[in-house]
Amino acid sequence: MNAPVRAHALPPRDIVLVLLIVVAWSVNILTSALALRELPPFLFTALRFALLAVPLLPFVRRPPPGQWPRLLAVCLCVGVLHFGLSFTALKLAGDLSSPAIVMQSYVPMTTVLAWWWLGERFGWRTGTAIALSFAGVLVLGFDPLVLDRPASLLLMLGAAMFLAVGTVLMKPLRGIDVRSQQGWMALISLLPLLAISAWWEPGGFAALADASWVAWFGAAFAAYVASLLGHGLYYVLVQRHPVAQVTPWLLLSPMLAVGLGIAFWGDRPGPRLWLGGAMVLGGVLVIALRALARSRTAVPATDL
Repeated sequence: MNAPVRAHALPPRDIVLVLLIVVAWSVNILTSALALRELPPFLFTALRFALLAVPLLPFVRRPPPGQWPRLLAVCLCVGVLHFGLSFTALKLAGDLSSPAIVMQSYVPMTTVLAWWWLGERFGWRTGTAIALSFAGVLVLGFDPLVLDRPASLLLMLGAAMFLAVGTVLMKPLRGIDVRSQQGWMALISLLPLLAISAWWEPGGFAALADASWVAWFGAAFAAYVASLLGHGLYYVLVQRHPVAQVTPWLLLSPMLAVGLGIAFWGDRPGPRLWLGGAMVLGGVLVIALRALARSRTAVPATDL
């Protein structure tokens, strides 16, 4: 049995790593939005995973017996439905700010699903933060920029829900390391994404043939910088520190994405978007800080 140890502040080296993740993930929203001007979203997602599968193929290992059904469910929820719907929402949105903020609602969704499915408990402060985040989505939804394109908000909420479901399903996975899991997600998701694109996005493959370097750069950035580098560094950090200690730093990503939207996309967030965004991110921050407070009371030594 591991002796409890106390969580410590991130050292400067790891703060630099988490800031690299923040930059990678926030810039990915901008580069993906530019690519989506030329490519349909499910085909763009398939292209991202095709590029990602190449360097990960040597690391793919057969899952242990009994893990296949859960692995398939995780890949379909996250690789196909989460990414496909999130890129669809980003393409439909008139801004970068609201999709970046609304996606963070997966954190309270994950907390609720973990309570429902896994029996994980949370206190009244976390419950209040969950309610605050969901209320923030409602406030944000009444911003004129969002009201003009309500489908984008609904699709991004759906994408967040599938990410939350995939995250909860992922927790009991055993015997699959990070690179193998990422590789399987790329391989398993590829055919369903191409099938959906062929059915739902007529002319998509012709658009791919005519795509400029901007679209290819967006797909390559999503595959190699956001996924390979960003998620790779994230898993390095959560091996050294409790997840709850890393999560608050990641809230800088949607904040930077809002700044990039204002600087490069022409976003002009209204007061409802600012207020709703503050409520969503504030609720997520409280959830993360409450989880961090619990982790500081008893963190297994192997997690550091």
